[in-house]
Order: sequence, then structure tokens, then C-alpha cells
Amino acid sequence: MAKYRLVLLRHGEGAWNKENRFCSWVDQKLSSDGIKEAQNCGKHLKALGFEFDLVFTSVLSRSIQTAWLILEEMGQEWVPIQSSWRLNERHYGALIGLNRAEMALNHGEEQVKIWRRSYDVTPPPITESHPYYEEIYNDRRYKCSDVSQDNLPKAESLKDVLDRLLPYWNEKIVPELKSGKMILISAHGNSSRALLKHVEGISDEDIINVTLPTGVPILLELDENLHPLGPHQFLGDQEAIQAAIKKVEDQGKVKAAEK
Repeated sequence: MAKYRLVLLRHGEGAWNKENRFCSWVDQKLSSDGIKEAQNCGKHLKALGFEFDLVFTSVLSRSIQTAWLILEEMGQEWVPIQSSWRLNERHYGALIGLNRAEMALNHGEEQVKIWRRSYDVTPPPITESHPYYEEIYNDRRYKCSDVSQDNLPKAESLKDVLDRLLPYWNEKIVPELKSGKMILISAHGNSSRALLKHVEGISDEDIINVTLPTGVPILLELDENLHPLGPHQFLGDQEAIQAAIKKVEDQGKVKAAEK
């Protein structure tokens, strides 16, 4: 029997998810479909009887908005929320704002898959000439982070995401888990993948094949040493979840009409 249980998810669909663009640290609200995904997620978790004591999010609106909608559907709006940049999406550097399918056409599907899914390959860094540089680095939310704005990343591999996430996991989340609290983490595709890699011991090679759809809760059941009792479980209609995973994987492929 599990000593600790944790629910983790990638936020609902955002506006740039719909447009198939690298969103990363650009702040986007949920799309209309993303709102429905978050609400359905809350309905499903309520039906399964989950009662949360604490929620962790990134400082990006789509992560926070997803948590709000889930708690509202569950009638648990009072549950405290803690937010940290350390749960942010991976920083995609110079790729931010670009369309994935167009990138696949120009650079090849394999290169785009490496940029999106590999463990230790870092994309080209963002520079001050990038159209979203000022929007990101002049954002007030990063003035109250636990590192100076000068030390915020300019591009990240998944390994970099795990390196900046682990201190928060070990110092903030794990003590709350061990105190007996039921925790929800509303994060992003890559911060969630990084955490799964750490908790489940997924290899550097195998993590490239781990794909997370938007708005689907993932249950982790852990023993007293925070080791998984089995693989993570996607909660919900499994056929629909597999279709959603394929949709995410296809984002980095050339559209059929362009081949």
C-alpha cells in the first residue's frame, strides 16, 4: 500500500499550444479548450474522491489558472497554493514563439524531436534582440524569485530543468508530502517530465519517449523512501489519453500537405 500519493499534471491547453508554438516562459492564458480540460480534470478528480491539502504551481498563468479551475470544480477553492519559477516550463531560448511544424520543415523532424524531448541538448539561447526577451525578463513576477534576474536561464535542456527543480522538490514539496499532505502539482510538460524522470529513475535515453498531454492528471504512488510502487498512472479514459499523447507527439512533425 502506498505511503504517499501525489497528483501531477501538465496544465490545460494554452493559446500557443493551439497554435503549435514554443510557448516556454511567455505568459499565456488557457484556451477555451484548455479551460474545459482543467474543468474536466477537476470533475474527474472529485469523482475519484481526491482531497488535496496543498497545491504547487509555476508562476506562469496557465499553470495557476489550471489549478484554480480544478479546485473550483472540486469545491476545494480554500486549499493553499504555492507558486515558484522552479516549476516553470523549460526555457526554450531562441526557439520561443516559433511554430514546431515549420521548424520540422526547416530543420527536420528529428532535430525538432531532439530539441523538444532529449535530456541534455540545449537550444540556442535567447538574446536581447529576441521579440519576447523584454516581456520575459522585465516581468515583475521574477523580481521576487529566489535568484536574481541576471541568473535566470536564457535556455535550458531538460537536465537544466531538473537541476533547478530538484532543490524546490527536496526542500519544499517533499517535507509537505512526508507530513502526510495530499498534494497536487499543476506544472508544465517539461517540468512534469523532469520530475517523473527523477522520481521514477527514467534513463536519459528513455525520457525522450515520455510525452504528457495537457490537462490529464497523473497519479504517483510512493513508498516511505519516495520510491514508486509502480509506473505513473494517467487518470481518465485511456483511449482518449493515448489520442491526446499522439496529438502532442505530432506537433513536431511536418504537416502532410507540406511534405
